[in-house]
Amino acid sequence: MALSLDLTDKKTRSTLSANQFMDQRPTLVGLTREQMGEALREAGVADKQVRMRTQQLWHWLYIRGVDDFDLMSNLGKDLRALLKEKFTIAGPEVVEEQISVDGTCKWLMRFPSRGAGAPVEIETVYIPEEGRGTLCVSSQVGCTLTCTFCHTGTQKLVRNLTSGEIVAQVILARKRLGDFPDLDTPAGAIVPSEGRKVTNIVMMGMGEPLYNYDNVRDAMNVFSDGDGLSLSKRRVTLSTSGVVPNIIKIGEETGAMLAISLHAVNDELRDVLVPINKKYPLEQLLDACRNYPGLSNARRITFEYVMLKGVNDSLADAKELVRLLKGIPSKINLIPFNKWPGSDYECSDWDKIEEFADFINANGYASPIRTPRGQDILAACGQLKSESERMKKTERLAYEAMMIAGHGD
Repeated sequence: MALSLDLTDKKTRSTLSANQFMDQRPTLVGLTREQMGEALREAGVADKQVRMRTQQLWHWLYIRGVDDFDLMSNLGKDLRALLKEKFTIAGPEVVEEQISVDGTCKWLMRFPSRGAGAPVEIETVYIPEEGRGTLCVSSQVGCTLTCTFCHTGTQKLVRNLTSGEIVAQVILARKRLGDFPDLDTPAGAIVPSEGRKVTNIVMMGMGEPLYNYDNVRDAMNVFSDGDGLSLSKRRVTLSTSGVVPNIIKIGEETGAMLAISLHAVNDELRDVLVPINKKYPLEQLLDACRNYPGLSNARRITFEYVMLKGVNDSLADAKELVRLLKGIPSKINLIPFNKWPGSDYECSDWDKIEEFADFINANGYASPIRTPRGQDILAACGQLKSESERMKKTERLAYEAMMIAGHGD
């Protein structure tokens, strides 16, 4: 049975939201080193100290996981007071934590308002696997893309997340999972990479990352900074539905791995499943993939392909997929469709998925079938949706009944 924890009662939740609404201090989380240095300079830190102070803050935020200036013991009292007056480093409020029967964790996070806007909520998912742990990070509240098989796509876009809100998801997950060293360990201690639970990050949560380009780019470069969160660029993947003008650019500016939400092998069907295809059709998308920086057999592009019964799962589709991807170092992830209330699609039969995979593998492409994870807490691919757009109780009960009956595979 899945475990769901509502971590704030109504009274606490309303107090937190009110306090956060009034706190309009800018955050230091998610800034690049250059941006942080400029913020400190504008706050009154002496120019000759800016570089050192930036490095100290970087260490406390990303190696130690500290969210309170008073805990930064190597900063003077006056400087800590200045930082508290001018900035915040507080993380989001965790409204709900759900733990699947398979160990997948999903957090509903609430971020404070920006300007006159209201607080917003997003979901972040952690997927534990043997030898690795992947964190699925959101880039937007809602989504502008109305992909017909995706639950997130039924929620209208509220706004982009800031780089700080994107990075904060990683910090929070690492705290909840125990990835940061205890504060009583030596100041220079760093948790070894093999001991971390969050080893990989995928920008595959709510939203289209390349429609929030600047914030996503800055956040991804914070992820891979060797003196901070220190994730290898080969362990950070951005997934896009096909915002062609920004694909090569994000590769040049971050060095991240690329995943493409493909799902169809012709423009006619992809126009329906992934409507952005009407703006950037397959020929343009695949040309951008062929020119992706650093592309090689060691740095392959992942093509994601959701298996929809009677829609895109024929052997003819598999043959056309192989033809389309010829010459592109690729891996093809086959994703059994994860059912959600209101969807008109069904998952392909398992023997059909295996036949599809066997043909692709026989033609020289790795084609793993993704094991559905977190289905019982709506944490699987295509199921994320924020609390402000949560399903009605009757819909949730219907979904749970469907899962119990075994029809959610």
